[in-house]
Amino acid sequence: QAASPERAGWTEALRAAVAELRAGAVVAVPTDTLYGLACAASCSAALRAVYRLKGRSEAKPLAVCLGRVADVYRYCRVRVPEGLLKDLLPGPVTLVMERSEELNKDLNPFTPLVGIRIPDHAFMQDLAQMFEGPLALTSANLSSQASSLNVEEFRDLWPQLSLVIDGGQIGGGQSPECRLGSTVVDLSVPGKFGIIRPGCALESTTAILQQKYGLLPSHASYL
Repeated sequence: QAASPERAGWTEALRAAVAELRAGAVVAVPTDTLYGLACAASCSAALRAVYRLKGRSEAKPLAVCLGRVADVYRYCRVRVPEGLLKDLLPGPVTLVMERSEELNKDLNPFTPLVGIRIPDHAFMQDLAQMFEGPLALTSANLSSQASSLNVEEFRDLWPQLSLVIDGGQIGGGQSPECRLGSTVVDLSVPGKFGIIRPGCALESTTAILQQKYGLLPSHASYL
């Protein structure tokens, strides 16, 4: 589990991050795979700010980070067994499903789908639960540049961020797979799954989908 922000400062870090997010700011956060940029998914101005500071194409979707599996049913039309969600979440996966009307229409307006993340990271789960709403989440780097496993690697973005939460080195610096980000899986078609991005957990994820739940692989595309 996540260590540092030291437990003593954990609550203060959470409170500070929630306050900034509620004010429409963009905050850098540690996750189970990479450092990310988070903002309130309900705040259209904050969504625009994320695209602007990353230099990201507005045709590329942002994922939504939630605090618990039960929240997925509020923001998505779930067409897989609840056990499947609980087997994969929290974890280094992004599950793409049909979005519900609850999400801000300015979030990925070009697609009826949305990618859901519940990172296997104590700070992020606490943050999402304390914030009590969906967070838009993307990697903390300029578009097309390498993803970040520590805060120094996205130093260029610091001046444009309201808060940077330093959770230390992600993945202990051992595993290059971490830098691949989460495994992105399309679950929007009943009985099938499509791998949109192999990411860092491809084998374990496909084993669960195929062997335990009998889903069939299909070609899929997020866009």
